[in-house]
Amino acid sequence: MELILFAVSALPVVLVGGYIYKIDKNKEPWKMLLKLFLGGMFSIVLTLILSFLLKLVFPFFADETLLNNIELIVFVFIGVALIEEFSKWIMLYVLSYNDRDFDEFYDMIIYGVFVALGFAFFENLFYVYEGGIGTGILRAILTVPGHACDGVFMGYFLGLAKVTAIKGKKSDETKYKLLSLLVPVLLHGFYDYCLFVSNLEFIGLFLIFVILLFVFSVKKVKRVSKMGVRVRFKNRFCTNCGTPVTGQFCPNCGKENE
Repeated sequence: MELILFAVSALPVVLVGGYIYKIDKNKEPWKMLLKLFLGGMFSIVLTLILSFLLKLVFPFFADETLLNNIELIVFVFIGVALIEEFSKWIMLYVLSYNDRDFDEFYDMIIYGVFVALGFAFFENLFYVYEGGIGTGILRAILTVPGHACDGVFMGYFLGLAKVTAIKGKKSDETKYKLLSLLVPVLLHGFYDYCLFVSNLEFIGLFLIFVILLFVFSVKKVKRVSKMGVRVRFKNRFCTNCGTPVTGQFCPNCGKENE
């Protein structure tokens, strides 16, 4: 039975991660992806620490069943969404933003998803072993893809931050870094708020939101994976004429940098 529960916990993670990896034209090294996945798992430890500290600031977080609507909004968006997404964001940023393997825009979306999947897998183990196969199936359909979608948007905006950084636009880099955290927090918070309220109107709104979230995430993944936008180049000098190169093409002879 334990093996079945483990398989139920792991299968959606494998399927989502396999899809994101499959459509990457220039495959990322497994060592890098494993590092990010483990970072995502470790981010749960950071989440627990931050959650404990936050309860000292907001004592009413101790029992979410007794919250009024304002307290519930604060709890969901700050006590859950912000804490979890920040924990994932800091792992993603530290492990990949300045790494040499991050050389294409789409790479950061892969990295964001793998961090999110590491988090989702570790979280899945607790919930599925406690709640059983039914819980595992429900989380496979909604929760794991939801975490992955948050990772898509986190990676997308953090990738844009790097694109603008190599163009020397520091203010835009800062803006996109902030959006790489803010957008997943808002998506995650709204997702959880609908579940916490759980009346008929919000269940319908939740289902519409989830469908739109999944559709837009898949479209964004497909679009960016085909763009081939480079954010780092292996050669600092043109291999044809030796001119210093900082972008995709040599300013002297026009040869494309590799």
